[in-house]
Amino acid sequence: MKIIKSQRINPFGGLNFVINEFEQLGLGTLLENNLPHIVQQASYSWKDLLYSFWSIYFCGGDCIEDISLNLKEHLRDNPFFRVPSPDRILDRFKELSQTKDLFTLPRGTSLHQFGLNFTLNELNLRLLKKLNLTTTNDHILDYDNTILYTNKKDSIRTYKKGSGYCPGVGIIKNNIVYVENRNGNSAAKDLQLETLTRMFYELENQGIQIDAFRADAASYQVNVVDFISTKVNRFFIRACMSDALAKRISEITNWSEQRVGSETIFRGEIKFTPFIRSLKRKKQLHKTKEYRLVVSKIERNDKQVNLFTKDAYLYSAILTNDFSMSINEVVDFYNQRGAIEKEFDILKNDFGWNNLPFSKLEQNTVFLLFTAMCRNLYQYIIERFSKRFKGLKANYRIKKFIFRFISIPAKWIKTARQYKLRVYGIIHFKT
Repeated sequence: MKIIKSQRINPFGGLNFVINEFEQLGLGTLLENNLPHIVQQASYSWKDLLYSFWSIYFCGGDCIEDISLNLKEHLRDNPFFRVPSPDRILDRFKELSQTKDLFTLPRGTSLHQFGLNFTLNELNLRLLKKLNLTTTNDHILDYDNTILYTNKKDSIRTYKKGSGYCPGVGIIKNNIVYVENRNGNSAAKDLQLETLTRMFYELENQGIQIDAFRADAASYQVNVVDFISTKVNRFFIRACMSDALAKRISEITNWSEQRVGSETIFRGEIKFTPFIRSLKRKKQLHKTKEYRLVVSKIERNDKQVNLFTKDAYLYSAILTNDFSMSINEVVDFYNQRGAIEKEFDILKNDFGWNNLPFSKLEQNTVFLLFTAMCRNLYQYIIERFSKRFKGLKANYRIKKFIFRFISIPAKWIKTARQYKLRVYGIIHFKT
């Protein structure tokens, strides 16, 4: 086998089309206008730093060191941006971190450490508006927390017995709209009202109105439900089982049988006034409200009888203020929030959330937000490019996008004082 060497050929030629799309969106200007000023004498601008950082994930990397170990030689001839070292990128990220906030619960002594960064959350929303996230009032907002297992210097043991962080994330469709980092000892239900208040403030400040809100049982709290009902038209929250709830469920008589795969599920509904005990204890019974409770039950394998309902079934209930949808529509609509678990999988495995670079929570908050922006940019790119390149589909994960589009041999050449991209092969892409 004879080998003919060619110099300066970039194996990630498809990245140039992605960066060109960034340029047409005006991301460089957006970054310079919304991040702290960098003096002109500095070697690298925010555009250089973040284009380089985001290129790591668009080229298949999974940690910040990839920029020097695997990519710098291939990206240094790129006319769009200059490539800094990993240390330079991380130093700039540290400068953007904000002092972590410390909270305590009214009935607790534990110190809860939160990483808040309003500057970057605002930048993320401005970026999403450039990516055509409309300001209409028909958005569906999902909120959830996830655990990032890590043994960083300040990470604390989580309820799942491993050290890590527990960030709270707001998602609209496939777009990450809010990220707030928490240390591992802060469960999803702890101080959630304060988190949701900050999230809705940021959304409203950018003119983004929410029609429907979905969340798991961690949001089943009297103050959270009361707050959410004032911010959205409809909410759908998983209800926590309690004595009062079980007794109310036992009064349901309008069960309908549904066949889902090989399982038989019974569904019913009833009007329900939650949190009566809590409000009575606080002497706030005037705040009680009646909502709709949609209940699903499935027969238990062990045939153990429930003390309150007098039958051997497992129950799940959804609390909502929507009385117009059918029972099945409510359940199906709520179950669509299962897609948020896929988003967490994408963030962890495709965009670096499993490889946090810093030893401090507040600095890792900056990293989480910039990688969330990269996720949002990828969603925009794959949807847009799938319409112009026949080998792509809008639901592809980034690994398949890299194999099918990014990994194209290419070389920048300069002729007549202009840079031209020479692609080695046939690419069916409409420019």
